[in-house]
Amino acid sequence: MTLADVARRARVSPATASRVINGSTKPVADGLRERVLKAVAELRYVPNAHAQNLARAQRSAVGVIVHDVSDPYFAEITRGLQRIASSYGQLLVICNSYRDPQRELEYVALLRAQQAGALVLAGSGYHDAEFTKQLNGQLKAYAETGGRVAVIGRHELVGAAVLPDNTVGAYAIGLAVFGNGHRHVGVIAGPRNLTTTTDRLTGIRNAAHERGVPLPARRIVYADFTRDGGAKAAYDLLNDHPEITAIVALNDSMAVGALSVLRQRGLDVPGQVSVTGFDDMPIARDVTPSLTTVRLPLVEMGERAMSLALGGTPIDHVENAYSEVVIRESLAAAPDMTR
Repeated sequence: MTLADVARRARVSPATASRVINGSTKPVADGLRERVLKAVAELRYVPNAHAQNLARAQRSAVGVIVHDVSDPYFAEITRGLQRIASSYGQLLVICNSYRDPQRELEYVALLRAQQAGALVLAGSGYHDAEFTKQLNGQLKAYAETGGRVAVIGRHELVGAAVLPDNTVGAYAIGLAVFGNGHRHVGVIAGPRNLTTTTDRLTGIRNAAHERGVPLPARRIVYADFTRDGGAKAAYDLLNDHPEITAIVALNDSMAVGALSVLRQRGLDVPGQVSVTGFDDMPIARDVTPSLTTVRLPLVEMGERAMSLALGGTPIDHVENAYSEVVIRESLAAAPDMTR
């Protein structure tokens, strides 16, 4: 006995019979439903368990696209995403884009094809108008079929958003550094094409401008938000600008890399060079010296984004995730020296 036999007995299409038997969320008229159930009883039809589970799972999964879940930033966010998804009985499908826009497009298409009930994009936006246009086209089509979208970060995309306080947080850490008398500051930024990098750099520049501290472009080095990227950038900064008394890294992983280079060179932190980070990863309090940084509520950001994706919030809803400066041992007053 097959599904087609049930459909013929009930005088409905196989698709309608499947929706009734497999518990689809698509509506079926009461009269048609009764006919299908009656045919199932008369024919003693037993559904294929594997096929039924597949059908029911179509909207019980949430697709999450992150840059790299092994990055502590995304690992913390994913903890929050998982916590809320589990409370809704949803399976989390995590995709790593490795900051490749084309891969993000491919993942969105794949998750749409798998009929994921919601999508969460949990990484920086890109300065790429064509990519943004293509991705928005896919997300709009997905939303029109009942899919839900939430993003973390500034994307200019369809979907409810949780916006981390990147510019304000960077401005605050900049004031802390310049307020300690540092006028020769090097910045380790993230990739140029990410909106997160732009937002954090904007905050640092605003603070420098307010305090009348020069921050020339030659003292800004772009890296890839990793420990090794930070180490390479710190090496270049120290070689090209040995006069710097502070390094402002725009995430904690790069700050840890900078600390390792300073240690190798025998430079005291913070006696000779101060170092700051951003995000407040768990490692920030454990390195020596402990790292002054900007705290973002990363787990909470994941929780809030997943709640927006699953909770029926309007698709244009925006929530801010506020930041705060955490002062630890790696920041001190600039050394008293004549330049």
